[in-house]
Amino acid sequence: MATQDRCAQAKDAEHSTARVHLARSMQQGRPWQEAVHLAGLRVSRATAYRLHQRMRQGGEQALQEGRHGHPTKLRDHVRQWLKETCQQTPHTPSSVIQRLLQARFDLRVSISQVNRVRAAHGVSNHPKNQELGKKRLKKKSLPLKESGRRGQAGSCFWLPLIRRMSSRS
Repeated sequence: MATQDRCAQAKDAEHSTARVHLARSMQQGRPWQEAVHLAGLRVSRATAYRLHQRMRQGGEQALQEGRHGHPTKLRDHVRQWLKETCQQTPHTPSSVIQRLLQARFDLRVSISQVNRVRAAHGVSNHPKNQELGKKRLKKKSLPLKESGRRGQAGSCFWLPLIRRMSSRS
């Protein structure tokens, strides 16, 4: 994981350098398209001018990326705890794990992020990985219709029509 963090940091540094190069090129009077091409970035005209203006107002520091995103929230020790917890009790809902992360590590993480990390470690809480509940067992036992779906043939479709027709007469 530390290797991935270093790799991400190197990419961020390259990106920051390219942004500075873009803004400097525009300050030297180059058109935005040429400045973007020289910097090796793929940004729109509006973004190029926004970066140029930000550099004029705040210098190179203003072009440094300050966002971190979700992967940095879950450092190695938190990911390890999450993996072990989910392996020990795989049927624990993600909402419960979310609350445990908040209580134990003081981290606010979305349920979708918890699910992504669980899936990456192969400890998903997806229903396909669980034994069938009562409703699923009942649904499995129903015969297949011509369409390949399970259920009683047409009852869902015909019942409202029959009710409407009987109420008219």
